[in-house]
Amino acid sequence: MVPYRHYTKSAPHPQSGGPKPLGEHLSRVLTGVGPKRSRQLALLGIETPQDILYHFPRDWQDRSAGTDLSKPPVGPVVFQCRVLSSRLIRTNPRLGIFRARVATGDRKVDVLWFKHLSFRYDVFATLKKDITPGADLWIVGRAEGDLLGVREVRAEEYYLMTDPRRSLHVGRIVPLYHLTEGISQHLMRELTHQAVAAGIASLREPLPPALLHKRGLLSLPQTLSAVHFPRSFAELEAARTRLAYEEFLLLEFAWIFKRRQTRGLAKNFTYEVKRHLLTPFREALGFELTRAQKRVINEIFDDMRRPYPMTRLLQGDVGSGKTVVALSALLLAVENGCQGAFMVPTEILADQHMVTLSQFLKGLPVRCAMLTSRLSKRERDRTIEAVRRGEVAILVGTHALLESDVSFPRLRLAVIDEQHRFGVRQRTTLRQKSALLDLLVMTATPIPRTLALALYGDLDVSTLDEMPPNKSTAQTFHRSEGEALAAVKAEVAKGHQAYIVYPIIEESANLDLQSAKAEYARLRAGELAGLRVALIHGAMPGRTKAKIMAEFGKKLWDVLVATPVIEVGIDVPNATVMVVQNADRFGMASLHQLRGRIGRGPYASTCCLVADPKTDDARLRIETLVATYDGFRIGEEDLKIRGPGEFMGTAQHGELTLKIADLFRHAGLLRQARQDAEEVLQGDPRLLAAENQPLRERLLSLYKEKWNCIDLA
Repeated sequence: MVPYRHYTKSAPHPQSGGPKPLGEHLSRVLTGVGPKRSRQLALLGIETPQDILYHFPRDWQDRSAGTDLSKPPVGPVVFQCRVLSSRLIRTNPRLGIFRARVATGDRKVDVLWFKHLSFRYDVFATLKKDITPGADLWIVGRAEGDLLGVREVRAEEYYLMTDPRRSLHVGRIVPLYHLTEGISQHLMRELTHQAVAAGIASLREPLPPALLHKRGLLSLPQTLSAVHFPRSFAELEAARTRLAYEEFLLLEFAWIFKRRQTRGLAKNFTYEVKRHLLTPFREALGFELTRAQKRVINEIFDDMRRPYPMTRLLQGDVGSGKTVVALSALLLAVENGCQGAFMVPTEILADQHMVTLSQFLKGLPVRCAMLTSRLSKRERDRTIEAVRRGEVAILVGTHALLESDVSFPRLRLAVIDEQHRFGVRQRTTLRQKSALLDLLVMTATPIPRTLALALYGDLDVSTLDEMPPNKSTAQTFHRSEGEALAAVKAEVAKGHQAYIVYPIIEESANLDLQSAKAEYARLRAGELAGLRVALIHGAMPGRTKAKIMAEFGKKLWDVLVATPVIEVGIDVPNATVMVVQNADRFGMASLHQLRGRIGRGPYASTCCLVADPKTDDARLRIETLVATYDGFRIGEEDLKIRGPGEFMGTAQHGELTLKIADLFRHAGLLRQARQDAEEVLQGDPRLLAAENQPLRERLLSLYKEKWNCIDLA
């Protein structure tokens, strides 16, 4: 590694001279940024100095004091030292090692730099010049050692004590950034420091002074300086709090305006509960609705009969009866001469919903159809034409429903299942099929209230918090593979069926995971020889998957070896065993969904988690699944462990403009932000007051183009 000064020897340290325009291109404001470096930074979304200021660190490292090298090494080490000797070692024609013997305190340590050799120039020239006997250095690197302490360090950064700019990189709390090829941590720190010096004081404060005072928050210049170069962890925490609050406040304003826009629309239709479909549907169910189902149906019906479009989230645990609730809403629309759309994320789930709807609507004059990418062109064209003519009352489908040639003459209600797999943009696209569309989105991944506020701030929330009285739940155990397969064979001997789930299709040299294909072959020839074993995975053609699932439902197969393609939408009451291999590699929500595929009939069911968890988080996931079947508790624990990014998935997380806020850690700030946004809008409904103008501009810059739904004009 070369010292920092050699990266910017043509770039002097930022000089004072008044603020510079932070919206200019980087190369016009910051020194050391040419065309090549500009292209590299653009890959990080950085094109202006202001972009750098909002490229927040991913972590911070305390380098304020040196690491105690007399103890076993843990993580990176930082220390001051004096060079005793140095030499170059050529290990082979392509690789060289520069080794320095250094003294730090009463210890002597070897520091190593590895480099690929070049025939064009001496890659070690700078090290030979700097790392000489008597030179005083700061070293940052990874250590090897034992119980007696550090013996050897592989250097990642070094700084000469004679270089005044070392104070940015050592002897303090140091920011660590997300990077791209060609951009190092110390280069990013230097560019960020230049941006701070170039004119941070000229940034316009987006938060009204009253809110800054009310919540005791730092100003924007204080905040951005402290988040990048904090003088203490207390100052860093104050800066993160201010930024998290600002992100939540802007998000809550966006949701409030989106809700206001929806409620400002006047529907040109209304619903009347006529009961010529709803009553026979209810009577033919063969079971009594739970109190929770009745309450939620009434909430939805009340919404649908309001003069503005409904936007409601229905959440409920696996098996709580969401489909019956959704179908009740669809039938209310149909018996009023309207059409309904039912959008789902996978073809298997679309198939299952078609089967369920056909069973529930048997004998009723309601035509349902399905639209997925699996249909032939002739089938697709025929279905689309029937929908266009109004002959199809309920259309079930995947993303295919969003395609531009799918048009409904009387679409009034859209239901989106497994909403966490879609984002705001998909909701908006489907809604554009009919400007005044009622929207019901459903999820079987129970969402903690804090997350619901951030993810679905434009939606009212209904919760099915009661299970049907005859609903059985699968007992869950952490088992060895042998014990799990013994359970499979025992249940098949009773005439029941089983699932065995693997996380991947093909074996990978980079992952120590079993593959569904290889294990399918092994099981058929070995432990499950003599049983009827089938294989299903997401890479199969849709027709093949549908055929296998239909055969499994007809009991033509004893065991279904699968990937997580069966996570949702599978309803085979005779299946009583779920074996999940490599269960420690799944998230808790996925494991909970998978075990929800069993226990759907009158038989006792068992879920066997086969896992060898190597980390505390993996062990906690397995222990939680064994301990509880409560999806809401599982959701809370999953959010704690994985964080909101993984919990939500890319469709949702990619549409939340949160760079630093943590939806779990900063839950209190989210509630404060929602309260403050509502109070501000009570006095200034369109943010037109002078003190709110910067807030308005920041809100529009973040969300107007992003969702195409925030309109403050």
